[in-house]
Amino acid sequence: MRHPFAVLALLLAAAAPAAAQSLQDLPFDKQLTLAKVGDVDAQYQVGLAYETGQNVAADEAEAARWFRQAALQGNVDAQYHLARLVSRGAKGLKQDYPTALKLYQDAAGKGYAPAMDALGQAYQQGRGAEVDLTKAAEWYQKAADQKLADAQNNLGMLYLEGKGVARDLNKAFTLFQAAAAQRDPWGLNNLGGMYEMGWGTTVDKTKALDLYQQALAAGNDKAQQNIERLQGKSAAAE
Repeated sequence: MRHPFAVLALLLAAAAPAAAQSLQDLPFDKQLTLAKVGDVDAQYQVGLAYETGQNVAADEAEAARWFRQAALQGNVDAQYHLARLVSRGAKGLKQDYPTALKLYQDAAGKGYAPAMDALGQAYQQGRGAEVDLTKAAEWYQKAADQKLADAQNNLGMLYLEGKGVARDLNKAFTLFQAAAAQRDPWGLNNLGGMYEMGWGTTVDKTKALDLYQQALAAGNDKAQQNIERLQGKSAAAE
């Protein structure tokens, strides 16, 4: 019987002529073959394919199966994706907040910023744990320190509303500004709101409108409402 690692070596050798081709660029059937013989990165890519329906019919339960195999080999990206699937549930996959929380906790403990942010959301929304806004803020801060835009926005909202932290408009402004600098759609929108209201900065409706327009162009459809409201106010003032 041929040893699995020998099979893996042959498969990799077969792909050698396309040395410049990354694993992500390999056809799905080749990724799947590599995944079946234990290649952890291939297992993660196969999970992604099933999750997104790219080059194969979408199947989130199958995606979870491959993410689980990769996670067991230490792939933290796979662990995070598995946690997301388990958190929301899917056809053939039971929703399980406590398990998702444990997966996020483990990945966050390894320094994985998206898991830190997800853990913050779990504590903020009470998914798998009691609502704890202080813990939510702590985890958002850890992820924001790694310049994760989602966490910067989430923490900024807590400072804006004074939830889990003392209300601090200057800190909220700084966090939204950092997210906007990454061209994050919500960061641009939230920073526009700060300029519109004069929170943590001086009122600047022109800058607010520009930021809302940038947010809309970046894919934030909610910014359209802000644009219409602000333009309506400007027209009414004339």
